[in-house]
Amino acid sequence: MNSRLIASLAVSALVVLGTSGCALVSTQATQLQYSASDGVNIPHSGPLDVRNVLVVTEDGVDGVLVAAIVNTTDEPQTLNIEYGEGSDKTSEKIRVPANGVVSLGTEETDALPLEGIDSAPGTNLPMFFQSGDSEGVLYAVPVLDGSLDYYGDLLP
Repeated sequence: MNSRLIASLAVSALVVLGTSGCALVSTQATQLQYSASDGVNIPHSGPLDVRNVLVVTEDGVDGVLVAAIVNTTDEPQTLNIEYGEGSDKTSEKIRVPANGVVSLGTEETDALPLEGIDSAPGTNLPMFFQSGDSEGVLYAVPVLDGSLDYYGDLLP
């Protein structure tokens, strides 16, 4: 009798372990952070949070930058953006008020014009983002075209 009880407990333990074993060793998917839209979030750019960044272009020569820039500090901050190489390097600055948000590409704030991006739709544009005292970060920003209706109005 005891051997049957022990055998049934062992089989039950194997069934429980076999059906839930993956959950013991795999990463919980809801804990993974990712960009849930067409753009990307820029990590480690300083005190400003730069979210959902993307470039919209029609010809791959001139485009516009779309992004949400969030300042969670009590002081106004400036986001420095650079793109291009060598003598074609271009710098832009965006001022964000204390505890404020600047949303580029909305009805309230136009998208930031970018000239000479030399990046066709479907590629990535290397851009440098820096704010505050941080070193900043170089990040590949997706370049999209106006084929989606909500980007069509943003084309330069």
